[in-house]
Amino acid sequence: MKLAHLASLLIFLVLSFGVKAKEVRVAYASDPVSLDIHERLSSGILQLSHASFDPLVRWRQDLSFEPRLATNWQQLNRLTMRVSLREGVKFHSGNPFSAKDVIWTFQRLKQSPDFKGVMYVIKDITAVDDYTIDIHTHKPYPLLLQLMTYIFPMDSEFYSGVDAAGNDKSKIERFGSSFASRHISGSGPFMLVSREKGIQTSFKRNPHYWDENSQGNINSLSLIPIGEASTRVAALISGDVDMIAPVVPADFKGVHLYQDIELITWPSTRLMSLQLNQQSHSALKDIRVRQAIIHAINNQGIVDAILEGFGTPASQLSPPGYSGHNSDLLVRYDLNKARELMRQAGYEKGLELTMVAPAFRYENDTKVALAASAMLSKIGIKVKLRLLTQAEYGPAFDRCEADILMLGWNADTEDSANLYEFLAMTRNEELGLGQYNCGHYSNYEVDSLVLSANSEIDPNYRSKLLRKIERILYDEGAIVPLHWQHLAWGVRMNSNLQNIVNAKRIVYLGELNLPHQDAD
Repeated sequence: MKLAHLASLLIFLVLSFGVKAKEVRVAYASDPVSLDIHERLSSGILQLSHASFDPLVRWRQDLSFEPRLATNWQQLNRLTMRVSLREGVKFHSGNPFSAKDVIWTFQRLKQSPDFKGVMYVIKDITAVDDYTIDIHTHKPYPLLLQLMTYIFPMDSEFYSGVDAAGNDKSKIERFGSSFASRHISGSGPFMLVSREKGIQTSFKRNPHYWDENSQGNINSLSLIPIGEASTRVAALISGDVDMIAPVVPADFKGVHLYQDIELITWPSTRLMSLQLNQQSHSALKDIRVRQAIIHAINNQGIVDAILEGFGTPASQLSPPGYSGHNSDLLVRYDLNKARELMRQAGYEKGLELTMVAPAFRYENDTKVALAASAMLSKIGIKVKLRLLTQAEYGPAFDRCEADILMLGWNADTEDSANLYEFLAMTRNEELGLGQYNCGHYSNYEVDSLVLSANSEIDPNYRSKLLRKIERILYDEGAIVPLHWQHLAWGVRMNSNLQNIVNAKRIVYLGELNLPHQDAD
């Protein structure tokens, strides 16, 4: 019996190690700007967060909520939700996870320029005991679970105190070199091994990961930024990487030619838009000029010619399915009307505007920016376009340093109000509202309606408020909507990627299962 058990154990060990992938290399269009998950709110940072940390809850593919470090929750009253936390979880440092880490993380989030606008509705988080917290809001708030998907508890003991140089380890420093920007201690499936910014970030599997149901078979993970779309595809075809994101439409046919590569697609709610900076050029204060720009942009033409149909022309900020989406608001491409509006505004001879756009940050972003510039030339607007790398574009956008600025935005809460809070509300640095409103658009009625919607728990009335906001933004030409992007990934065949992607464009890499490599 002992020999039989020993033989069975050996077979189990051989099979177990045989199915473990030695290393998986994933190429993304852009590198996370930092290892500090509170430094910036971006898809790159969120992908990093899901790899090395765990949120309280996370999105499923159908946009319902899956318990993670929060196991269950209940609304005690209109202002308080009680949340039970998962026991037995350890951070990468070995420190145990408890309520104090959630509270510490929330306090730090309130200091983040990008996240404090998301978290401002939460008044406080208090501990009931080591594994129970109460989340208190300033007023009734209908999207508290959505906010919980952005709370990735940090190792409060690891990030507290001072480093060897005497600097505060908890400090958030944008584009700097803080302790948190160079070190990670999360509770997630992967532990940091090394980072070469802009080149490669490497991880190893967390041997003490709490989620015993994870189906992932990745022992070693590398995230590699490759900005050029065709270069990403070439790296996948050659075997230099095992997965790429995104695949742009122009490369679909090429990817399909290879039998060992699979193309995975998914609908997205990310809005591509142009912001019109009313502070940098007086002409953009005129509604007629803003409307002329909107009417000059051929949204459908961009989707057809540049995205090869892999997108949906946008007439407004809210995509179909969002509470604020108004089906009466149509795409407005009309060159004759655009020229007439320019004439009425006194710019029949045209004007000059500057524009900045990212290069290789979003699908075909450079081509979209060039196409938009060419379209505006047809109504006498001469655009001086600057295409910037992601490292250059982030600071440039923060400074709002052009008349027209391209921006991609995926609502953090999959809700219309998030679009309005960040892109359309009057800029308020203290509260973090209007954080990405480089148009400097300001409308008291819009601000008031957004705040009302954020405390309205009747879904029908709330939708009415959001649709009213969308109509105002449409009529005033506050922002130039271009299109909603679609998503595509390329991966080695026989993976489970189709089951773990979602509209948030985040892959739960801890659950990625790829064909095994031969064990050493």
